[in-house]
Amino acid sequence: MIRAFALLVLLFPVLAIAQTGLDTKSKKAIELYIGADNFRVRGQYTEAIDALTQAIQKDKKFTEAYYRLGVVYMSMKDYPRAANNFKYALTLTKDIRKQKMIWFDLGEAYMLSGQYKEAINVLSGFVNAETQNKQRVAKAVASIENARFAISNQVVNSTYQPHALSDTVNCFPLQYFPALTADQQELIFTRRRGHNLDDDEDLVISRKDQSGKWLAPQSVSPVINTPDNEGTCTISADGRKLIFTSCGGRGYSGNCDLFESTKTGDQWSKPVNLGPNVNSGDWESHPTLSADGRTLYFVSDRRGGFGRNDIWYTTLAENGKWTKARNLGEPVNTQYDERSPFIHVNGQTLYFASNGLVGYGGYDIFYTEKTGTTWSKPTNMGGPINNHEDQYSLFITADGKKGYYSHEENLPNGTEKSLLMEIQIPESQIIKFRSNYVKGIVTDAKTGEKLKARIELFDINKNEIVSLVESDSVSGQYLMVLTQGSEYGLYVSRKGYLFKSLNFNYAELKDFEPLVIDIRLDRAQKGEGAVLQNIFFDVDRYELKEKSYTELEKVVRFLAENPQISIEIGGHTDNTGNPAYNQQLSEKRANAVYNYLVVKGINPKRLSAKGFGSIKPVASNETETGRQQNRRIGFTIL
Repeated sequence: MIRAFALLVLLFPVLAIAQTGLDTKSKKAIELYIGADNFRVRGQYTEAIDALTQAIQKDKKFTEAYYRLGVVYMSMKDYPRAANNFKYALTLTKDIRKQKMIWFDLGEAYMLSGQYKEAINVLSGFVNAETQNKQRVAKAVASIENARFAISNQVVNSTYQPHALSDTVNCFPLQYFPALTADQQELIFTRRRGHNLDDDEDLVISRKDQSGKWLAPQSVSPVINTPDNEGTCTISADGRKLIFTSCGGRGYSGNCDLFESTKTGDQWSKPVNLGPNVNSGDWESHPTLSADGRTLYFVSDRRGGFGRNDIWYTTLAENGKWTKARNLGEPVNTQYDERSPFIHVNGQTLYFASNGLVGYGGYDIFYTEKTGTTWSKPTNMGGPINNHEDQYSLFITADGKKGYYSHEENLPNGTEKSLLMEIQIPESQIIKFRSNYVKGIVTDAKTGEKLKARIELFDINKNEIVSLVESDSVSGQYLMVLTQGSEYGLYVSRKGYLFKSLNFNYAELKDFEPLVIDIRLDRAQKGEGAVLQNIFFDVDRYELKEKSYTELEKVVRFLAENPQISIEIGGHTDNTGNPAYNQQLSEKRANAVYNYLVVKGINPKRLSAKGFGSIKPVASNETETGRQQNRRIGFTIL
């Protein structure tokens, strides 16, 4: 079973309470009591409750029967009834050994129902009385710490309340683990056809119509969905790489493995097992991809981790193979369980669920920020997202304003209910670095043919690549995520064509809207030219600024890949100031680029430099925007 909460079978240990002596002499009551536990361990809760009820009718002071009835209700997640039976059992015994056991489970029932003050009171009594079971004492102490945290961080009457998506989306018996593309136009999630653990799971997709409403979900692809279980997926920001969990039927190596499929045009490829560098002989699930689809985080219960379930990660090498998975380590992973990681499209904020960190009890959602190769101490998301119930997954949109998750609850008839939810993220919890995106279509400038091109995003102040994607070979579509805090150079290239560069200064930008920019590539032939959008000089200076180096290296690469090509480097200014001065400045700037290329090994015979001053404007000099476009460096193929 793929789903996190379905995997967590709540086994509240009924320790050898019978060894202390049962509080009844009724043989029939004892027979019913023993039979009830056989039902309980098989998950036949209705039968267990019936047997224990009959046992209590035989002896209304049967302490252990009330206690075990509470345990059954705990297994059913009916915590109020569990607590009532535990409390009544306490009134029937003065045996400290039995009281300690009941205190512990009563405290857990209080925790799981959000009765934190009551939990502290009961569990404190347990800790003070218990001298032998150190493991249970540690668990009780942790629960007390969680309860105190919850009391201090309770959210009352929050205006940020979640709501279920429409019945058009929530149309299955169960639906969970939502994932969206960066433009929020596609929603992919897991659906289950029934309420039983062995009912089929598949991946489905819902798309928005022109009015912004979600349409009826459809199967992602017959290539991906099979009679076996498919679920817990992640999708790249552009919606063209999908990694999902499959549990059998595909040549898997463990309990559940991760598989990959890529989309070309409207068709998904046959899924491929990610192989032994990622999958082990154990359980792998809960994948999450970076925006460009080149870093994968996932959960595994393999050996070598910090706890029972840890977050691991792998990266895509230049040869297209995933590297050997590594444990994400501390401070994210704990000795307990971490699940359902989600890496935001900014590549710096990781959300995940854990029951090993201080929170509201059970599983809470935390986030951690990446600086270099180091992750910060995880922070609890707080309310209203976290509460006394288990929270297993959270998807945050690129702009940080909305969250999507699934909410599960047990119904009175013993079945589960699971709905996809949407929540407006409180201002205090919006991520530090929000993201935008630019998307469009790459085409041949003359023929209009859709092109597959390499699209690179660089932080030009650091001269470091941030993201790498390719446009679709059929549709020409591309999508690149842009995140606050950096100035970017975006480069679109294809063999036989001039590369195209764009500049996005998000270093100080606070508010932004998604961008649609179609890219038209010119063939690398005589007379064609390119404007270098990321060449920078100080005012009235001709020394190249360091953040120009990224762009210049692209020119070096272009000339190295096309040794038959010679170029003329052209410098241009706007029309402000003295024409003679502008002519001289444009020549010096063109020569600065020329000299850089020579130093980098380009044969001087393939290069020439010329200044044009203000005589070749590409925009009106009547506006600052136009003048800025006219102040440029470019090159033309000779």
